[in-house]
Amino acid sequence: MLDKDLIELFRAAPGKKVRLKDFDPGWKQTKDLKKLGKDVIKERAQEVLQENLKELAEAQELLYANDTYSVLAIFQAMDAAGKDGTIKHVMSGVNPQGCQVYSFKKPSDEELDHDFLWRCSKALPERGRIGIFNRSYYEEVLVVKVHPELLDGAKLPPGKRGKSFWEARYEDINAFEQHLVRNGTIVLKFFLHISKDEQKRRFLERLENPEKHWKFSAADLKEREFWGDYQDAYEDAISATSTEWAPWHIIPADHKWVTRAVVADILTSAICNLNLSYPVLNDVERQRLAEARQKLAAE
Repeated sequence: MLDKDLIELFRAAPGKKVRLKDFDPGWKQTKDLKKLGKDVIKERAQEVLQENLKELAEAQELLYANDTYSVLAIFQAMDAAGKDGTIKHVMSGVNPQGCQVYSFKKPSDEELDHDFLWRCSKALPERGRIGIFNRSYYEEVLVVKVHPELLDGAKLPPGKRGKSFWEARYEDINAFEQHLVRNGTIVLKFFLHISKDEQKRRFLERLENPEKHWKFSAADLKEREFWGDYQDAYEDAISATSTEWAPWHIIPADHKWVTRAVVADILTSAICNLNLSYPVLNDVERQRLAEARQKLAAE
């Protein structure tokens, strides 16, 4: 696993104002590692990823058997930051039986008939499972904040939609996540931090490579026009909701191999730090196993 001090580089300190410009989306090395050269660093990152994937598979099996805790990993990002690829690679070695992935898009009429947390609440992982949210209730303080006209169709009671409105939503999110943690859900939040230049490069690649045409959406290009507004919305949301019980991690996303290695390490470490063990059978259960063993041996 990566060094704890290294992981702290990506953690948004609770209670402090976050400025995304203080986090390098193109980060791929510390000063000490820089001396080793890019190829060596990339190779080491791949080794860390493979080590973590193996440990994650083992940790997930233990989480499932223990049946006490669950893990909720939330991924938010600008378009083309690599959420889908990160989820695919990091969860590649995990037993599908103990993992579930939900992607949240535009709310349906049924979802708009409930509070903004409802559709995510009913998709939460049960004990023993890892739940992945590809986007989440945070869309309601990100895209909706950038495009407040979306609130017109949200069937909300009348009232002002100013600063206090968004602060109330942050409070609701913090209370919701604290409730989850108190009841055994480990909440990990990842913002995949991509630079505007790298997003442009990836968009152009999608346009130029026929095999990636399906990934391009004109809506993504339209949203790029609001880049500054989104950066502000992310800074406000992360600053208000990175807590001791549910911290945000701002993950450099310009280099996919960095993104995947860091996310896998944080996820694996979080489960391992629970210090779980396999369930211990009581006397009655052990007796039943002994009887079953005798019965099978006698066949």
